[in-house]
Order: sequence, then C-alpha cells, then structure tokens
Amino acid sequence: MTLTLDWRPALDHPDLLAAPTLAALTAWAATAPQVADEVLVAQIDPDLADTAALVTACGLDPDASVNCVLVAGKRGGVERLAAAMVRSTTRADVNHRIRTLLDVKKASFIPTDRAVADSGMEYGGITPIGLPEPYRILVDAPVSTLNPIVIGSGVRRSKLQLPGSLLAAYPCAELVTDLAV
Repeated sequence: MTLTLDWRPALDHPDLLAAPTLAALTAWAATAPQVADEVLVAQIDPDLADTAALVTACGLDPDASVNCVLVAGKRGGVERLAAAMVRSTTRADVNHRIRTLLDVKKASFIPTDRAVADSGMEYGGITPIGLPEPYRILVDAPVSTLNPIVIGSGVRRSKLQLPGSLLAAYPCAELVTDLAV
C-alpha cells in the first residue's frame, strides 16, 4: 500500500516546522510573496523521515527527493561551512567540488550531534531553510529544474515540497554545477 501525503501551505502549519525553519520561511515570504503559496508541508510518520523509507512508502520520485548535507573544512584556522542540496539519487562531491568551493584542504561531513546543535533542527529533517548565517547554501544545478522537490522541514515528522527553482532563489543560495556525483 502506498501512502499519500496531504500537502498544505507551510506557513499555515507552523506546528510542522522547526522554529528556525518557520522564522526563515516567514522572513522569506515577506520579500517573496510566492513562498506562502508554493512552499508546502505534509505531516509524515517520523520513522519515514529518511529519504529511502519515504520514497518507498509514498511512491515519491527519488530524483525529486533532495538531501541536505552539512559539510565543514578549515583554512588558516577559520572554519568554513556549507549545506549541499543534492538529489537523493546522487551524492555530494565533498572531496572535490565542495572542498574546492570552500577553499579548504579537506572537507568532511559534520557529525550528527553538531549538525543538530548548529541547525536547531532534528537529524533526518535538516533543511537549508533556517540554517544559521555561517553556512553557505549550495544547490546542485539539476535540483533547480525539478518541480516539485521534497526536502526536510527541520523536524522528522514532516517534509517540505516546493519548486526547485524556488529553492535556488532562497536568500544566500548558490546554484552550483557539478555539486553531485
């Protein structure tokens, strides 16, 4: 049996969003009114928060499911952070492309406990919408062509749906070619 998701305007359902995600969506909608209509949220079973489980249970297109990967590296003692948005059927090119973009010798995935602490979000629901300012938001170019995409909402009990082009237009987002392999 395939589950169906009930998509509704995210700003009308603040209980389904992490606090940083709600604050960022609210601020974004103030400058880009289409955000209120085009960013949707659906409640899910938290056990389905992982991409593979949700895709299987709900019959979603795996290419439309987009993962947020948090990465860090240092140069000259200064830490450089990024959130890479890549389709779930690919993987972020941390060792080459992201390392080069961050201009660091070595880039690594941020450990789970730190990712949760930095973001104020739940692991399995981390989204670029609401990440703190030191994070660069890197969006793999093919993501911007998909409509819709499904991303985290900041909590494990829901997901966001929006056009990939809207995610690419998120304040501070950087559209990057060859971010994924």
